[in-house]
Amino acid sequence: MNTRTLYQVLLATVLCVSCGSSGGSSGSNASTPTTPSSTGSSNVVTVTITGNNGALSFSPNPAACATGQTVVWKNADTVTHHIVIDDLGVNTGDISPGGTSQPMSLGNVSKSYHCSLHPGMVGALNNAVTPTDGPACGPYGC
Repeated sequence: MNTRTLYQVLLATVLCVSCGSSGGSSGSNASTPTTPSSTGSSNVVTVTITGNNGALSFSPNPAACATGQTVVWKNADTVTHHIVIDDLGVNTGDISPGGTSQPMSLGNVSKSYHCSLHPGMVGALNNAVTPTDGPACGPYGC
């Protein structure tokens, strides 16, 4: 198994473990999704593409996205990127330097994504269920 595959398996395992339980002790070191910045609307989650640095390629990572929110990827890098969520058939198309993807209704989804042009660039969306969230989910499921 090459280093890249091992890294991707390890990252997937960490993401699954950190998302797998709603309980836990207060001493847990599990990663908590950060509250992302918005682009002027509380319903838009902006994930910034910072460069080709594996799991550090996106900020925030993981990003929290609640029911009713949409996600956009903003390219703050100097090269083009192309974000894909394989499990959902989501594809941003090319995002030029300084550009932003179209808003995508991905609220309440927990999935990993990557840049198809730079497969080592990986990130994750974690559902962010809030007390006001109802049973509705985005078009890509929950």
